Amino acid sequence: MKRWVILIIMILFVSIPEFSEAQCVMCKAVAEDSADSGGIGKGLNSGILYLMGIPYLLMVIGFLAFYRKKPTLKA
Repeated sequence: MKRWVILIIMILFVSIPEFSEAQCVMCKAVAEDSADSGGIGKGLNSGILYLMGIPYLLMVIGFLAFYRKKPTLKA
């Protein structure tokens, strides 16, 4: 029962527009600047892709380092 209450509170918290429409200052500035110059989202899209790609790149590097250092098990 307690899990359901926490789940419902979390869903309500995320669905309230005042809480779910938060943006970082940099993204908001780029979006407003792009809207004024006519190239809507040109800089914003490349920034989002850059920020999205870095964690995946770090995970791949970590996986490869772990895989290369993993000891082999002999039966």
